[in-house]
Amino acid sequence: MFNEVKKSIQWGEETLTLETGKVARQADGSVIATLGETSVMANVTFARKQKPGQDFFPLTVHYQEKYYAAGKVPGGFFKREARPTEKETLTSRLIDRPIRPLFVPGFKNEVLVMCTVLSHDMVNDPDMVAMIAASAALTISGAPFRGPIAACRVGYEDGEYILNPEIDDMHNLRMNPEQRLDLVVAGTKDAVMMVESEAYELSEDEMLGAVTFAHEQIQPVIDLIIDLAEDCAKEPFDFQPEDYSELSAAVKAAGEDKMRAAYAITDKQERTAAVANAKQEIIDALTEEQQEDSNLGAALKKLESSVLRGDVVKNGKRIDGRALDTIRPIVSETGILPRTHGSALFTRGETQGLVVTTLGTGDDEQMIDALTGMYKSNFMLHYNFPPYSVGEVGRVAGPGRREIGHGKLAWRALQAVLPAPTDFPYTIRVVSEITESNGSSSMASVCGGSLSMMDAGVPLKAPVAGVAMGLVMEEDGSYAILSDILGDEDHLGDMDFKVAGTENGITSLQMDIKIAGITPEIMKKALEQAKAGRLHILGEMSKAITGAQEFSVHAPKIETMQIPTDKIREVIGSGGKVIREIVETSGAKVDINDDGVIKLASNDAEAIKKAYDMIYSIVAEPEEGVIYKGTVVKLVDFGAFVNFFGKRDGLVHVSQIENRRLNHPSDVLKEGQEVWVKLLGFDDRGKVRLAMKMVDQETGKEITKEEGEE
Repeated sequence: MFNEVKKSIQWGEETLTLETGKVARQADGSVIATLGETSVMANVTFARKQKPGQDFFPLTVHYQEKYYAAGKVPGGFFKREARPTEKETLTSRLIDRPIRPLFVPGFKNEVLVMCTVLSHDMVNDPDMVAMIAASAALTISGAPFRGPIAACRVGYEDGEYILNPEIDDMHNLRMNPEQRLDLVVAGTKDAVMMVESEAYELSEDEMLGAVTFAHEQIQPVIDLIIDLAEDCAKEPFDFQPEDYSELSAAVKAAGEDKMRAAYAITDKQERTAAVANAKQEIIDALTEEQQEDSNLGAALKKLESSVLRGDVVKNGKRIDGRALDTIRPIVSETGILPRTHGSALFTRGETQGLVVTTLGTGDDEQMIDALTGMYKSNFMLHYNFPPYSVGEVGRVAGPGRREIGHGKLAWRALQAVLPAPTDFPYTIRVVSEITESNGSSSMASVCGGSLSMMDAGVPLKAPVAGVAMGLVMEEDGSYAILSDILGDEDHLGDMDFKVAGTENGITSLQMDIKIAGITPEIMKKALEQAKAGRLHILGEMSKAITGAQEFSVHAPKIETMQIPTDKIREVIGSGGKVIREIVETSGAKVDINDDGVIKLASNDAEAIKKAYDMIYSIVAEPEEGVIYKGTVVKLVDFGAFVNFFGKRDGLVHVSQIENRRLNHPSDVLKEGQEVWVKLLGFDDRGKVRLAMKMVDQETGKEITKEEGEE
């Protein structure tokens, strides 16, 4: 009934298995990939015909994590998986980016790739397994895919690169100084296609070494996919790209000069309008049959690309007249919003980000419900890209895949320099509002985010800047690397290579390739050129921040205190009674974690002090020989009970009240009276013994022997 094919290799410390032929047999390609005990099923289907008028490649990738894979029941009212989580969205992008350029040029049929996590062992991250499964499913599907690709994750500890480190080792790297890298690399047999990383000030050579190591480690996986395909791949889909060379020649003849003149305009808005006019004039000059050709859009783009790319490689001339390695003019401003905790306006050429930092308490931490369990994050970065930023009228909705991806890239770049939560016990939210865009708004978010947090008084280890690099490569192998690319250079170029970091090293690297990969030589040169650009941008940013920044008066004040873990229950009280009383009485927020760390937050320093004193009185132990101020709570024949330390009471024996004989304590004391007492010690039963007679009741100071004799 089943025509099963299964292939396995030892990959690192785990066994990697690919199997097909038993599940989802009606899909064009279906593969279940298993690494350790983490299994992901990838199913591929593609349309046999192109939709009429389709002028782009409609590839859709969905990565889904099923809670049953980890033996969990989903939260929420409906108890089923709902909209994609941030991890699912980011992994879908991760799979899409390296496979998209490998479809045969001109193929515009719909393609759907669905990856479903079936089992999760809490050791091997399913995102890498999903990329391998998707590549294998595409390779055997018969689709015009020029793969396969493979992917792996790389860690870096004690100067050694680690293949596919465990999930726990990669979680919250900022709290694990020994782990300095979380790098994902995807590539073909011959070249690297995609890089995504979170790093801790790695040098360019260390980062390049990690990418090279990853490319070497994925070779056995590529061979495994080829071995699988040799046994079960379907017949290749008979696809021949349409020949529109005559249409392309007609388009070029009708408007090459007009297009070249339009791209000679340096201002983006004027250039965009001129390019649109040039396209319309070209279309008007064509025959009616040529105007209705579905390849007209591709022919126009080909003309645009040849105009832009030819000048860049041959003459080193860019659209806006800059040299290849020149960064656009930069203006950095901070403190521009009066009531926010921190704000910055970062402008680089025609790209601008208004970035705002808000500081919150432990109550504001983000709860993340992942397959690996529930955890909290005290740093959030949200990126918004409204239509007006590019002068367009568009639909305004929630964040899409692009917004989530760009925000995560900026998050990775900045979180490497954040202070430890124990040193800065605040929840940090950074929001980047892109107000203008013409290339690399994610890197503007990095620069603006760094400035905004410093303006809010966040003690960053170092400022962070980012720059986007581009590549234009001709068929003869000649190429040009561009620093700080424009939107058009990104759109018509061959590479989007984003590098962020401090003066000391790289904190984030993201690379997407639109051609069949790049060589280590090109990557090395791009990293060197990016470093020069990053240092220049950091120098420009430094003009906006001078000296230590004052903490915002509008931000909550937070202090921390450590208590013994066995005292936590006493501070919380039965049903939370004690901690509610502390909050209501003091007016401060109180947050206690399982390690006994307490965060006290309020805009009023007095409220924090009051809460601190109340908690201290509960958890601290009175010291023998110390004088305390207390209140008489009860009088008995043999003495007075005094509340002197939080809720702790002690007995002042009648003989210890004054240096004379008293008939009854009521001769000199009354309930509610404040007195000074000295802790003499504890009796055999642990009862507190107090004394008043050796303490001056006016000053609270101990009476010396000489004073007593007088």
